[in-house]
Amino acid sequence: MGNFLSDKVVAVTGAGRGIGRAVALAAAAEGARLVVNDYGVGVDGADPASDVADAVAEEIRAAGGDAVAVADDISTMAGGQRVADTARSAYGRLDGVVCVAGILRERMLFNMTEEEWDPVLATHLKGTFTVFRAASALMRAQRSGTLIGFTSGNHQGSVSQANYSAAKGGVISLVRSAALGLHKYGVTANAVAPVARTRMSAGVPTELAGIGEPEDVAALVVYLLSDRAREAGVTGQVYTIAGPRIAVWAQPRELRAAYAEGAWTPERIADALPTTVGTDPMPLLEHVTAMERAAREGRRPNAQ
Repeated sequence: MGNFLSDKVVAVTGAGRGIGRAVALAAAAEGARLVVNDYGVGVDGADPASDVADAVAEEIRAAGGDAVAVADDISTMAGGQRVADTARSAYGRLDGVVCVAGILRERMLFNMTEEEWDPVLATHLKGTFTVFRAASALMRAQRSGTLIGFTSGNHQGSVSQANYSAAKGGVISLVRSAALGLHKYGVTANAVAPVARTRMSAGVPTELAGIGEPEDVAALVVYLLSDRAREAGVTGQVYTIAGPRIAVWAQPRELRAAYAEGAWTPERIADALPTTVGTDPMPLLEHVTAMERAAREGRRPNAQ
């Protein structure tokens, strides 16, 4: 065992499988005490079971670590609170939370139902909020702590996962809000956009370029949970990790502006906007166009 997270208490949601499990095991191997949360559902969010959370907690204990399991549904306020309360009752504090839990229900936007929209937003976005909200109250009192949300490159948009993309974009805004609002209390917040082999990535129709393993993602998360990241002032950031590659996403900012003499009218905007303000190129739209062209020509599209 290492000591990168020695004596820290860390809660991980979606910790029963894939990236969440890798994060929980890696954090425990670096000295953290774990709250292992997983509702135990399938990729589509169905058929919950507590077995997977219990199994990972037992795996950590068998390796000489310390862990407790919580099988609550973190898309509810009570479930998110239960994660924080379990950390406090078992270990007396909570130093970090990592919100990995997520589901998929793919559908084109014009066919998407409320039953396909609501659970995805509830698990990814509300599930991050409920845990952040409960954890931040403890961390504020401690004057220290780290919140980590999981997003995706799909926050840029998606052809057939509007629900997932909207949730992942929301996670980024939530993380940045947490970083701003909790900074004075010594609490940091960051987001990770992983590219790794998991149950969810297995359904992607094109092969992902530079894909890594859950363990690669876990190494980055352990760093973000550590005092080394805090000392470096890392907060409000979005990082991608894909195998050997780590990248940071830009902060939102204006690119160009134009000013009217007097009030804007539709006619003035039509004259000025295309030439003065312009547009910001949308790489994913170019990729979608290339995929459509490849499909028409009977070719497999290139991986992004």
